Amino acid sequence: MKKFLRSLKHAFRGITIVSREERNFQIQLAIAILLIIFMIISDFSAMEVAMIILAIVSVLGSEMINTAIENTLNKLHPEHDTAVGKIKDISAGFVFIVSFGSFLVGMIIFISHFF
Repeated sequence: MKKFLRSLKHAFRGITIVSREERNFQIQLAIAILLIIFMIISDFSAMEVAMIILAIVSVLGSEMINTAIENTLNKLHPEHDTAVGKIKDISAGFVFIVSFGSFLVGMIIFISHFF
């Protein structure tokens, strides 16, 4: 049980670090909170809520992975390097694809819900 609680402590510390240091994560988290509040006060089905939550978690998780990759590369290779730049661009592209897909899922749900 101690190991599990220690793991949770590290996980929450990681979330705290990213939420304090990464502007994109802060924006995505604010949007996620607004969406959750909106879903609470509106009449969404359990399936719609589950899909939106999955989309939110996917975006936030991919942003955390991107941050970890960028921080690792910055530590291992602090000077400018073309290969490191490509890896960072690919990682950012991953976040964009997940974010765009989540946006589309959200739009489908919200448009079908209100129109």
